[in-house]
Amino acid sequence: MATRHQIRCVNKSDRYNPHERITHIGGVNPDGSSWRLTQEAAIAGIERGDWTFYVNVRGVESPVVVAVSQYRYKYLKTQPDGDQPNNLLSLMECVG
Repeated sequence: MATRHQIRCVNKSDRYNPHERITHIGGVNPDGSSWRLTQEAAIAGIERGDWTFYVNVRGVESPVVVAVSQYRYKYLKTQPDGDQPNNLLSLMECVG
């Protein structure tokens, strides 16, 4: 059964460009330690059924899903989003 994790931060290849791809996601484990995964590892874990992810923006939880771009690149986005804005992009930068 998949374990559920809240994404609290992201890293992007160019933080000042909102259209750049997310490279990493991160969060906090129940013991208070931090976790961080590449986008590719997160996508693989979702597709294997190991993990599910969500974000909580202004008290609203949104599931994170795997999407495919027009160029056939897989990426993460929140389920209720259209193309823009993406709740993942509004998260703070992962440190460390």
